[in-house]
Amino acid sequence: MTPRIEVSALDCLTLRLFDRIDERNMPWLLAAAERLTERLGSTLIDLVPSYTTLLIHYDLNRLTADQARAEVLDALNGLTAAEDLGGREHLVPVWYDRRVGPELALIAERAGLEVDAVIERHAAHAYQVFALGFAPGFAFMGLVEECLATPRLATPRKRVAAGSVGIADRQTAAYPVASPGGWNLIGRTPVRLFDYRQDGYSLLRPGDRVRFEPIDHAAFLRLGGDDSAMPAMEHDR
Repeated sequence: MTPRIEVSALDCLTLRLFDRIDERNMPWLLAAAERLTERLGSTLIDLVPSYTTLLIHYDLNRLTADQARAEVLDALNGLTAAEDLGGREHLVPVWYDRRVGPELALIAERAGLEVDAVIERHAAHAYQVFALGFAPGFAFMGLVEECLATPRLATPRKRVAAGSVGIADRQTAAYPVASPGGWNLIGRTPVRLFDYRQDGYSLLRPGDRVRFEPIDHAAFLRLGGDDSAMPAMEHDR
């Protein structure tokens, strides 16, 4: 770990702890977040974790940029990785099917696997939630097996249905709301991932772990899923 502090705005610093995405980063990022929360106290407006960084938004009326930088450096002194990530475990049901996952066949072809093997491999791993972004409640998770890694679509879809589960490179995610998107879709979950009525709004948070559970069409509908088909896209082979 080689910490670097970068200026992101007049009242924001980015603490960069790592240079590449890795599941082993999260214990350090969460430990740093806890230290910074304690150290900055009420001068901290927001703290946003990502794969390799923490965005620190501080109160410019109470801290100068130099003071904020000094506080961050002091908080990192003697930092050790968190032993307990404190996140929650989620079992998210997914209906894996070409009607709602039109890139299933593409990923299978690229990997030299049968579609059932792609489903089995995707559902076999517990994924770390690295960050929330792009859309409210959109959780970036990883890492999928290298054989399943697939580049984003060359042309994003104008609309991806809520609950759609996809892969982009070695990341996986489920769309919490209907939105544009360029991930390779492989299935859909009936779970509500973003809800103003629930505490924190987002079901998934950084530090959580997610395992996807394959379910059949009947179970998907019984759980309130929308089985509207997604159109296939043209792909570069």
